[in-house]
Parts: sequence; structure tokens; C-alpha cells
Amino acid sequence: NESLYDNDLYSKIIKVLSNSNSSHREKLEILYIIIDEMESAQKMRSRMRGDMFESENKEKNTDLIEIYHLYKEGKISKKHFHSFMEITTKEEKQEIIDDAARHYGNFLTALGVVWELDPNSADTPRRVARAYVNDLWAGRYNPMSDITAFPSDGYDGIVFEGGIPLTSMCSHHHQTIMGNVHVAYIPGENSNVIGLSKLNRVVEHFGRRGAIQEQLTVAIHHAIDELIENNKGVAVMIEATHNCVQCRGVKHGGASMKTAKLSGAFLDDGNARSEFYQFVKGYN
Repeated sequence: NESLYDNDLYSKIIKVLSNSNSSHREKLEILYIIIDEMESAQKMRSRMRGDMFESENKEKNTDLIEIYHLYKEGKISKKHFHSFMEITTKEEKQEIIDDAARHYGNFLTALGVVWELDPNSADTPRRVARAYVNDLWAGRYNPMSDITAFPSDGYDGIVFEGGIPLTSMCSHHHQTIMGNVHVAYIPGENSNVIGLSKLNRVVEHFGRRGAIQEQLTVAIHHAIDELIENNKGVAVMIEATHNCVQCRGVKHGGASMKTAKLSGAFLDDGNARSEFYQFVKGYN
């Protein structure tokens, strides 16, 4: 009997979707009910999709509610709605691969490539489609793995992990982004800490979706900020090379890009910020 509007709608839906006792299908059904019961124009920004729709300008974000109604009105398919929700079924993944392979073959044909007669390229459209769904953009089609949290037992210092390998793809030219991610957070008084490898999983999940580096930095930051409730600050830095710079345009190799997103103590406290960058230096 609790009103949907007693608490922040975003937090409520996140709790529903993160319930470890519910299957992805059950979570989706619960989400349908929640949205169907909404009578006002109260909005929930789609931070659930991180780098694809996250922006400092919230007014430009895509709305989960709008996506849902597009699906209900038949303007987007169930397959695409499930992809947006990161709950794509095995059958839907295969349908996406089949569809993408057909279109990629047409793309090669439009470029003047007689790929069907080349024994090395005859299966390339399907190879490429599988690579996108199963590897390069796997984060679009699979939910993030469960994140294990533990009591901090009063620890209030910096938790830092550096040199996390990053393999991603620029959303401009679909060329690889290769580099390392450095992550830190400061637990609050009532915060938990998360298993160290889970930071790697956060980076891997968002990296495998395709984004520009700036968006990826923000997405990783926001995910950690939400996972570590009541934290005192989160810092994320990415240093990476972009194949789109090396193989096209200016064609310069060796150049790297650095981006950083800081919040809380890392932004307001010079000592915390300095300590974070001192940790980062150990990886250069």
C-alpha cells in the first residue's frame, strides 16, 4: 500500500532491479507494474544506462519512462527494450546477431566489397555481429554481475585500485580505446566497502558498451558513487590511447588522453586529491 511517490522513484526502481532473489524476467515484470501505476509526470532519469544516456545536463538524458512507452506503443521492439534494460535473453541476442550480420553484409556490399566470394570474408558479417554482442558491446546486453559488499569496520581512509585494464570502443568511429583506469573512494561512517575485483567488473561492464572517454569516466564514477552508499568521495581517472587517432585523421600514434571525475573530498579537499594523484603516479 506504500505510495510510489513517498520515496525517490529512481531509488525504488534500482532496489527492485537489484533484488538478488528476483530473476531478470521477474524484475522486468515488477518494473512494468511500477511504471504502469504512475499517474503523474514524475520522471526518472536513465542513469541506469550510465555512459549511453548519462550527462552533466540532466535535461538531455533519455527517460526510461519514455523508452517504456515507446515499447508499449509498438514504436520499438521488445528486443530493443530488453537491450536498453540490459536483460536481453539468449534468443534475443541471437536475433540481434542475425539481424546485425545481414546489415553488415549490406554495408560491405555498399562499400564495393564482394565479400561473399572471398573465403576469408564470407563469414565476416556474422563474426563481426557476434563480436559486438558477445565481447565489444557485451555491457549493453548483459546486466552487471552482483557486487559483494562488506562492513568497513570503521575504516575511513582512501580505498584505491590502479592500473585496471580498459578495452573499450569509441562511439564516434567504433575504434578501440585501450588504457588503464584508476579508481578510489572514501567510505563514510556507515558505508560498506566492496570486493576489490568488483571495481574491475564495474570498469569492464561500462567499458564494454561503446562510449567516448569522457562519458565512460562519468559512468564509472556514478556507478561507484551509487554502490558505496554514504561515501565521502569518489575519484576516477582514465588514461588511454585511441585507435581513431592512430589509424585515421591525423594518424598519430603514441598520444594518450587523460580524463578524471572527482567528487566529495577528492574535489573539496586538496590533501585527498593530492593523495589520489600520488597513488596514480605509481602506475606511470
